[in-house]
Amino acid sequence: MTAPPPRHARIAGLDGLRALAVGLVVVYHLFPGWWVSSGFVGVDVFFVISGFLITTLLLRERARDGRIALRRFWARRARRLLPALAAVVLVCASLAWVVGGDVLVGMGAQVAGAATFSYNWVSMADGASYFSSADPEIFRNLWSLAVEEQFYVLWPLLLPLFLLLRGRVLRAGAAAILAAASATWAVTSVAGGADITRVYFGTDTHAFGLLAGVALAFGMHGLIVRRASVAGVGPAWGLVIGTAALGGLVVTAVVGGGVALGGDGTTFPLSSIVATGLTVVAIAVAAWPASWFGRALEIRPLRWVGERSYGIYLWHWPLVVLATAGATGASADISVPVPLGIAVLVATLIAAALSYRFIEQPVRRAGFRGAARRLRRALTAQPSRRLAAFGALALALAAVGGTTAAVAAAPDETSSQAAVDAGRDALAGAGSPADRTPPTGPATTPSPTAGPGDRTRPPAPAPVDGSTVSAVGDSVMLASAPGLLEELPGIQVDAEVSRSLWAGTRIIEDLAAAGALREFVVVALGTNGPVDAEALQRIVDAAGPERYVILVNAFAPRDWIPGVNSGLASFAAGRPRVIVADWAGAVENRTDLLAGDRIHPGAAGGRLFATTVEGAIERVATRRATAEWAAARAQEGLLDVLTPAGGAGEAPAPSDQ
Repeated sequence: MTAPPPRHARIAGLDGLRALAVGLVVVYHLFPGWWVSSGFVGVDVFFVISGFLITTLLLRERARDGRIALRRFWARRARRLLPALAAVVLVCASLAWVVGGDVLVGMGAQVAGAATFSYNWVSMADGASYFSSADPEIFRNLWSLAVEEQFYVLWPLLLPLFLLLRGRVLRAGAAAILAAASATWAVTSVAGGADITRVYFGTDTHAFGLLAGVALAFGMHGLIVRRASVAGVGPAWGLVIGTAALGGLVVTAVVGGGVALGGDGTTFPLSSIVATGLTVVAIAVAAWPASWFGRALEIRPLRWVGERSYGIYLWHWPLVVLATAGATGASADISVPVPLGIAVLVATLIAAALSYRFIEQPVRRAGFRGAARRLRRALTAQPSRRLAAFGALALALAAVGGTTAAVAAAPDETSSQAAVDAGRDALAGAGSPADRTPPTGPATTPSPTAGPGDRTRPPAPAPVDGSTVSAVGDSVMLASAPGLLEELPGIQVDAEVSRSLWAGTRIIEDLAAAGALREFVVVALGTNGPVDAEALQRIVDAAGPERYVILVNAFAPRDWIPGVNSGLASFAAGRPRVIVADWAGAVENRTDLLAGDRIHPGAAGGRLFATTVEGAIERVATRRATAEWAAARAQEGLLDVLTPAGGAGEAPAPSDQ
């Protein structure tokens, strides 16, 4: 058996893999909509590295000392993780207090989750969504840190059970079986309709990466030996296989890992499972003695980023949420202007470097007590050091005060959720859609009749009556419900959060089949995804020749919105009974009327939405009145030609002959 390596023997290539992992996550978050559509797989790379490294360190300690000192292990983990985490939470919570608004929502629960290593479960209990595109939590990225911290607490306690098995093959096999069980549980849960965020955040359903790393550590235990340098002459096939594994990770981050199982189109868990397998291959090749691939991953830029990858991961997401909210008011998941993303990247690297140099490394080397003693000595040292120490202490106290203020000032819900709730309350007060539906057939708006002096021009349409309008929409219409009920009393509104065009199509078809669809059919279903001409045609077919369809275009900082609006305009062109209500044009320069997500209207925005819809209906009514007037004029002209001068129904005068 190979002699156990010294305490501080390094494993080649891990910093390079960390650099790749954090790079994928950062690009995914700072530049949403770019080519890294599944960059969250970088977290799975971190999980495999953690499972492998922690298990390797524990096995080395047991081989060297004959036992594992749990207290010392947990103390080392605390010194490694807590200083940077505390700095990020205190500084960013204080900045959130300065920015204000929606970024403060749930601040108390977020800080508590970070402090108790249970952020993933606290976030799920609060109903948060990792894949949500609106109002993200400022510390949402801490979910993965919580999973790792839970692993650090539990795994040293469970390791002795695995050590009862003889030989590394059996131990690795047992860990691999558990990893496969976790992955299978994730796949079947999502395929069975479970909430994808619950599966993604869950320690049980996302432990396969950590367990795969454990299995690899068991399998390679005793093979990783210390060498004078990471360099060494190694087989070329290792370089080829390792490079192919890294290429596969990048491809997985770009295109995902297969068919999307989630209802929102994400490729989790398949993409994460693929990334986990590729990471196992990459680590095995890099850590193999005399690996060329391991040497390639140890180049200085990758080492620098990898050593600071923990801080980069912690800082990037809170900073981009704060910067985007402060600069544009939008969600960082939806829209991050490229210049802003670059600025946040620079700020992230600076913050991570400062944290690594002045917070993480001092505590890691001297411990918490040693760092505190150094601070006390600095407070009584020469003036320059004393000034720096007092400045650092003042900043720390200010951050604690800012975090306390942020927790105290946090609202109960986001402005967008408040707008949606107000819409629900308004509809509940007005009764159900069935209560506001005429008993049979479509209602009709009386057409104005031209007076004796109006024969030369078409009449003005009568005001729109809300009892003639059926409206089906998504959360934008739901938030606008108070305005619709105010502007169009008696309107029938059926709106719900995250409703798709196809779901709305079925609702309209059901209303038509029940004879409950009214004369003017308003459809606002473009916010949650691209529109489909077939679905729109089904709506027109359900409306039939006796009704008019008003398609409300969409306004949201989402990349599919321009396509939605152009598709609606193209569909309405050439269809005289279809018209587009230009909500995007109406609100484009009035975004102050929208909630913090720049999607859902507030009270005044809801009234603007309603007047936009009302104006479109009036245009349709004008079109109809003009057509009726033209038909009447044509009929009158025909009668003038067919009727003699004596008047219709009169006999001609007798001839004088």
